[in-house]
Amino acid sequence: MNPLFFIARRFAFRERTGSRPAFIVLASVVGIAVGTAALILTLSIVKGFAVSIENKLISFTSHIQVRQAGDRYFQQSRFERRSITATPGVMSVSPFLEKSFILRSRRSAEDKRGAAVRPVVLKGITGQERAEFLKQYLFSGEAASEPAEEGVLSLYIGKTLAEYLGLKSGDRVLLAGLNGNESDAMISGNAEIVELLSSLDLERGRIKGIYDTGLQEGFDDVVVLGSIDEVQKRFHPGMISGYDIRVDDIGRIASVSGDLGRKLGFPFYTYTVFERYANLFEWLKLQKNISPLLIITITVVAVFNIISTLLVLVIEKTREIGMLIALGLEPRRISRIFLGQSLLIALAGVITGAVTALGLTLFEQRFHLISLPEKSYFITSVPLMIDPLDYLAVGFAVVLLTMLFAFIPSRIAASLNPGTALTT
Repeated sequence: MNPLFFIARRFAFRERTGSRPAFIVLASVVGIAVGTAALILTLSIVKGFAVSIENKLISFTSHIQVRQAGDRYFQQSRFERRSITATPGVMSVSPFLEKSFILRSRRSAEDKRGAAVRPVVLKGITGQERAEFLKQYLFSGEAASEPAEEGVLSLYIGKTLAEYLGLKSGDRVLLAGLNGNESDAMISGNAEIVELLSSLDLERGRIKGIYDTGLQEGFDDVVVLGSIDEVQKRFHPGMISGYDIRVDDIGRIASVSGDLGRKLGFPFYTYTVFERYANLFEWLKLQKNISPLLIITITVVAVFNIISTLLVLVIEKTREIGMLIALGLEPRRISRIFLGQSLLIALAGVITGAVTALGLTLFEQRFHLISLPEKSYFITSVPLMIDPLDYLAVGFAVVLLTMLFAFIPSRIAASLNPGTALTT
């Protein structure tokens, strides 16, 4: 073993008669361990939160949507579909039809508020898309497709919307929407009351099931799912609102969207899930922007912790330092001894902190003791992501900063006068 390293180890972890330097070292190790664990857990939560929300958004909605300018309805074309499918990176494509309605339900007789209404978007999708979605998010009701009642739409609504309207599976509702041909007359106010009433699309629906994605605002409280065949038959035969597209690599979503836009041209346009839910992704970006401030704060605390510890060790080991200098040990070697001490203390703290962080992460992932309000955070428990790179980066940063700032007390130790040190 290197003599300097051996002396550093004894200085750091062996007690001297009449004093307790080992306790001081232990306190420093614990301080670095706590700081390291806090850093790792902060990064794990920030990354886990971002990944959880992104995966949730990406899992239940399309990666890219293709629409026409002004959100006009248009007829599905085999040429367009082949062009989309032939684009590199596209995994699947399916048509959809959307229409805005006022959803009306009649509450129970005991509820004095009477009938309740809510603006919704009815989205007709293919049976395969609906089955895949309900397989993950069906909260109550039937996922299996059954023959619809004559003149009644089969609907799936979000849990938030169902709670607001007091609906459950099997209930009937009324959908009231505007006929596109008469909407201008209604807006201008020039139509007679009879014409206004005749312009309304009134349809009956039955709630076949209730889904719950966790996104209580902007999806679960607005979107009503139905069959695209039923929606087309009732309102716009042969027409669609656009295409839902999934890509095989989410990292290339921007380039695939750009390729589709150039290939299809006007009047088509494309936009991605990141553009559709830009407010949520900006919120996630804000969460990530806070983490550097936390990291810097915790790191500064750890650095001052190791500096104070080494200064105390210099005071405690003053006599031993004087003896080593009197025996001919060069000042630079004295500095190396205390740098070796700081390295040992930093490594012990980093390893202890990393193990602690890993244990707490695995424990929380297994038992979910910390719960979150789903309405605000879209998830029910704290998400923790184990990334080995985070552990390595934090450990390396803490050790590097510790060694850099340990240079100050090591130089103080090397500059001691042996005569003064031996008489201390």
